[in-house]
Amino acid sequence: MNKIKIEIKWAFIFILMGLIWMFMERLFGLHDEHISKHAMYTNFIAIPAILIYVLALLDKRKNYYRGIMTYKHGFISGSIITLIIALLIPFSQYITSTIITPDYFTNAINYTVESGEMNKEEAQDFFKLNNYIVQGFIGSLVMGVLTTAIVAIFTRKRMEN
Repeated sequence: MNKIKIEIKWAFIFILMGLIWMFMERLFGLHDEHISKHAMYTNFIAIPAILIYVLALLDKRKNYYRGIMTYKHGFISGSIITLIIALLIPFSQYITSTIITPDYFTNAINYTVESGEMNKEEAQDFFKLNNYIVQGFIGSLVMGVLTTAIVAIFTRKRMEN
């Protein structure tokens, strides 16, 4: 457990950031009166998400590898963070959907039907907790590994001769 203590810490920081982000989206009306702008603005979560991965791998390099970290070590560390995040997604999505913004699915269904993007049945099938948990799980794995692959390039550090 001590080997992945840093990864566990940063996975929980990531989940907390995601919950705060959802609260802020709701606060700014992106889950109700400005739901038409939600699809665009929600993508900005990538900025703090990438920052967390950078900080996590720098933390791992400094405090576990004593300042020296290969790409492989960074990639493995980031992948562990990604796996923990993916496993926490159902919990995070449940909190988001039941506590932070319980009306989001209803609002999203109404908006997509009114805008003609989907019919009511399609919207009801898409905007539901189980679907968002699956999307979040798969999406976190794909984006986490991709982010890790890139961030590990910039956070590696070789021993100087």
